[in-house]
Amino acid sequence: MGKLKIASIGSSSSGNAYIVSDGNTRLLLDVGLTAKRIKEGLAECRLGVEDIQGIFVTHEHTDHVKSIRAIAKACTNAKVYTSRGTIYNCDKFEYVKPEQLECMAAQDVVRIGDICVKAFSLSHDASEPIGFSFTEDGEQLSVATDTGIVTDEIAEELASADTLVFEANHEESILQMGDYPYSLKRRILGEHGHLSNVTSGIALARGLLARKEAGLPSPTQRIMLAHLSTHNNTPDTALLTVKNILDENDLCQGNDFTLKVAAKDKLTML
Repeated sequence: MGKLKIASIGSSSSGNAYIVSDGNTRLLLDVGLTAKRIKEGLAECRLGVEDIQGIFVTHEHTDHVKSIRAIAKACTNAKVYTSRGTIYNCDKFEYVKPEQLECMAAQDVVRIGDICVKAFSLSHDASEPIGFSFTEDGEQLSVATDTGIVTDEIAEELASADTLVFEANHEESILQMGDYPYSLKRRILGEHGHLSNVTSGIALARGLLARKEAGLPSPTQRIMLAHLSTHNNTPDTALLTVKNILDENDLCQGNDFTLKVAAKDKLTML
């Protein structure tokens, strides 16, 4: 097991926030929970706001940016990294000091401590949404949620990641039969919406098979399914659907992958 670790403070369609750390450098990824809950999550990891050295934001939707004003103000040692589109399409960033903001575009890389952070594009109905891959000493931890399709760019990050947080937002049959308005169902199912459990499983299988073909020295990929819909999914459904697809592709739990689900409102470590 490598140095890079991720702790999900909470992840769902209602709110998302993660801590990424190598033990020395500590970063926040998304701040879509209350500031109180984010600070509680830090405390559960024996950290405080003063320990955070960088805040990364994927896009401007509330479930990812809810507490940016309070958290940016509290984390006095951290700059905020996000896309130009995110900043200009979210009025919450008006309350973040200009000198604290750093713009990133897809394929940009920044270094904080010993961790290099690369941005990559997502396919979502937001303004310039980006995912992030964190690397140190050849080890990669990637987070890709809030995307309606898996592009070649995203697939490349999936295959090269040793640790992966990946979206399994909804079970399509539950969504289709549910009481969401037709327009919202179309949005979620569209190319700029969210990944279903099946689509997630297929993408993960392709990534894992690519890893096997590449003959990587550490073939086992640690996977955390995240950003589950509160209304259109359950942790058990996501796990079962994804694992069945991986099994069908002759991928073995323990050898090729480990799999867990990020809890909605409590700490989940990977």
